[in-house]
This record gives sequence, structure tokens and C-alpha cells, in this order.
Amino acid sequence: MLYIFAQWLHFEGLTNLIRYQSFRSGAALLTALAVGMLIGPRFIDMLRMRQGKGQPIRADGPQTHLAKRGTPTMGGLLIVVALSVALTLWMDLGSRYVWACLVVTIGFGLIGFLDDYDKVTKYAHKGVSARLRLLGEFVVAGIAVALVTTGTDLYVPVFSNLVVHMGPFYYLFAAFVIVGAGNAVNLTDGLDGLAIMPVIIAAGTFAIIAYLAGRADYAHYLGIPHVPKAGELAIFCAAVMGAGLAFLWFNAPPAAVFMGDTGSLALGGTLGVIAVSVHHEIVLAIVGGLFVMEAVSVIVQVFVYKRTGRRVFRMAPIHHHFEQLGWQESTVVIRFWIVSIVLALLGLATLKVR
Repeated sequence: MLYIFAQWLHFEGLTNLIRYQSFRSGAALLTALAVGMLIGPRFIDMLRMRQGKGQPIRADGPQTHLAKRGTPTMGGLLIVVALSVALTLWMDLGSRYVWACLVVTIGFGLIGFLDDYDKVTKYAHKGVSARLRLLGEFVVAGIAVALVTTGTDLYVPVFSNLVVHMGPFYYLFAAFVIVGAGNAVNLTDGLDGLAIMPVIIAAGTFAIIAYLAGRADYAHYLGIPHVPKAGELAIFCAAVMGAGLAFLWFNAPPAAVFMGDTGSLALGGTLGVIAVSVHHEIVLAIVGGLFVMEAVSVIVQVFVYKRTGRRVFRMAPIHHHFEQLGWQESTVVIRFWIVSIVLALLGLATLKVR
């Protein structure tokens, strides 16, 4: 948007500067951060006034969480607004990758908003039915996959030239990656600051991957698939980082606002569609390994309990298990952040280990 504006005003120096994706990435991060910090306090006050009791707190959860009653949710709206402003200013709106990411961010955010709204108005944990929510997510993911898919091959990291030819099944797989990422981040969002920092770390990692995949020279050198114009996604990732940092300012313990499904579904789905766009779906499972661990812990807990009546974990998702073992909430959060950093480094290492 600003590039077009600069051309219209014949600001050649500004036009040349905006051409650099690195400059626009930094600008998008700072813009999203500034917008989020600026509107955050009033936005949270508005949520608190409208929601009254705030997000329902699980009675069967850790007793320390009962003190969080009254904390407003739907803080993901703050992230989406800050993200949208930054993207409108700094991204190439003619890129299909941009629109695919926006479809998922806004679409998943809307589904999460409806779920949060249902929970808040009824003050109950059950929101929109799981089947209806998943149906909506797959529809949104399907649209995004149709926009970004340029090939149906699955590239396997670490091994040179190892490609799985999936054919038409790739579209279903790609949609599953996006939906799975959204719900995995949603399950992780259970403690103050727990989900947002790993999202920021993953977004920073994929900003690097997207930039490298968009450059034919770097992609050839590293032996990764070259995706023309995918470098624009680095700007999207940077904007996610900026909006995430602004939200973390208010979500740091004790949280003034919760992300809610509005934010967790939107951010997780966005990571998924970015990974699909640059053909690094498997690397997403490595970089977002914390989210995978959280989702698997729930699946295992439900599966085993239904068949044996016994629990594998004291409580699922797994971050609650560690709380039940006696870990302080801040201890769980910071240690999980460390795990996310290590996994991000492992994910980046796959770019050259061939």
C-alpha cells in the first residue's frame, strides 16, 4: 500500500527503500507492535465492561487458576487488528500468499470469536460444537490451499531430493496441516503467556524460511524448494511477531486479558498456511513441536481413558500435568519457552543438514 502511495507521490527514495523486504518486515513488526500497545488498554477495558464475568475457569483445573476469574477473553481481536493494520501498510496486496494468510487469519479468528462469544454469554466451557467448528475450519483452509498450492509434492527435510508425490491427496493433507496447527495452538493456550511466545518464535523462524525460499539463489544453495514471491510471507511473519509482542505485554502474568480461541485459532492457522505456502510442512511440526506435544497429550489422554478408564497424565493438555506435579505456572511457561527456542533452532538446522 505504501509502495503504491510513494510511487504516486514520486518519492523515488522512499519507493526504493520500500522495495526491500527486510525493511518492510522490520516496519511491519514495529507497526503491529505500536498499534497493539496503543489500543491495548482501552481495548481491554472495553472487553472487561462487555463480558462481565470474563472467561469461564475450569473448576477441575489447578486451584491457583480460580484467582483468574473475571479476566476478559477475546484478546485475539487485539492481535488481529494490529496485524491487519501492519499488513495493509507494508505488504504487497497483489500477492496471493498474502490473501491466503488473511483468509485463514480472519476466517479462523471469526470461528474462534463465535466460540468465545458463546462461552462468555453462557458462562460455560462448551462453545460452538466441535463438528461445526471443524467443518468451518476445513472450508477456510481449503480456500487457502487452493490459493497457494503450486505443486502437490511433500518435501522431506534433512534428506536431499527426497520428495513424496502425493497428487490430489496433497490438498487434503495441506488443509489438515492448517486445521491441525490452529487447534494445536488453541490447546496450548492455557497459561498466561504460554502460547503467544512460542507463536512469536515460530513466526520468526518462518520469516527466515520464507525469505530464503523466495530467493532462487539461496533456495538452490540450501537445497530447499524455491517458491517465487514467497518472501512477502516474511513480512507477514514479522507482523505476527509485532502483534504477538504487543499482546504479550498485556498477557504477561498476571494476565490482563486472555487470547481466547479468537487469537489461538487465528495464529495457529496462520502458521499452518505459511508452512504450506513455502513447502515446509514437516519443518512446522519440528518448529511447533511444543504445540504438537500439547495436542498429542490430549489425544492420548482421551484415547486411553475411554478404553481403560485410566489417565496417562494427571491432567491434559500436558502443561496442566506439570502444574499438578507442583510446578509453578511461571516455571511451566518459561521452560516451555526454552523448549520452543530449541525446537526452532532444530527447524532452522534442517535447512542446511542435507
